[in-house]
Amino acid sequence: MPPPAPVARYLIVNGDDFGLSAQVNTGILHAHRQGILTNASLMVTAPAWEEAVELARSTQSLGVGLHVTLVQGRAVLSPSRLRAIIDSEGNFAHDPTRAGLQYYFSRRAREEVLAECRAQFERFLETGLPLSHIDGHLNIHMHPVVMDALLALAQEYPIPAMRLTREDLTTSLTLDPRHALRKRWESVVFTSLARTTEKKLRHARIPYPDRLFGLHQSGALDESYLLDLFPRLQAGVTELYCHPARLPCPEVERWTPNYRRDVELAALTSPAVRAAATEENIRFVNYRDLSSLYEGTSH
Repeated sequence: MPPPAPVARYLIVNGDDFGLSAQVNTGILHAHRQGILTNASLMVTAPAWEEAVELARSTQSLGVGLHVTLVQGRAVLSPSRLRAIIDSEGNFAHDPTRAGLQYYFSRRAREEVLAECRAQFERFLETGLPLSHIDGHLNIHMHPVVMDALLALAQEYPIPAMRLTREDLTTSLTLDPRHALRKRWESVVFTSLARTTEKKLRHARIPYPDRLFGLHQSGALDESYLLDLFPRLQAGVTELYCHPARLPCPEVERWTPNYRRDVELAALTSPAVRAAATEENIRFVNYRDLSSLYEGTSH
């Protein structure tokens, strides 16, 4: 009897912060056209979001989702509409912990979160781009209040897929043992959030990838990391999210000065990485493919 056929390993490579700056936009498009990046997450209130939309319109092979922004960014709605969650200039809190606590304990904040999520969703739809999925800046979409707001909107608008942020800590530390304390804390927080979130997504019948990498390696995803990761990918769909950009960039320096976004861009376009993916028979897909890949399953 011949051995069973190998089960396919699919990989979504998503560039976060699309629209943050011209340099981020250029990095994401270069990583898509010359590398392995397949998807991007659009910040619809960021300084270069309109440029990102035009680039996406001319690059139909790139899947584009909504990068819900409720921390470290600007709101669509005016300060008069969001008195509890933004300042007088229209900016969200810089500290995600502070913002998360406010969203959880303030009824008014929860109402404003729903209104702002709706506004960001509608702004994305107005671009005419096909929505590939939803995730959140700093993974704020995993916050229970934000997730409930997004699932409420799913009753009115089509949400084809969402990111489920959970990463295998053992594999992450094997790939890069640095910053173990931070990674362990992130794992505790997001593993807990993912348990509840997964049940909600299943109930709402919204697809999500089986696994994810990028949470613990944000801003430090290099060629060596990818070459070590590919042989460890399991059957099914994995998302790898990253933050490529051309440097220097004032917006990157302002928000993520420690992120090595140029190194990530080099890794995503590395010939050695592409060759390794071919050798490992990894199939690159984007979020728009999830529904067909999971058709007929309970995922």
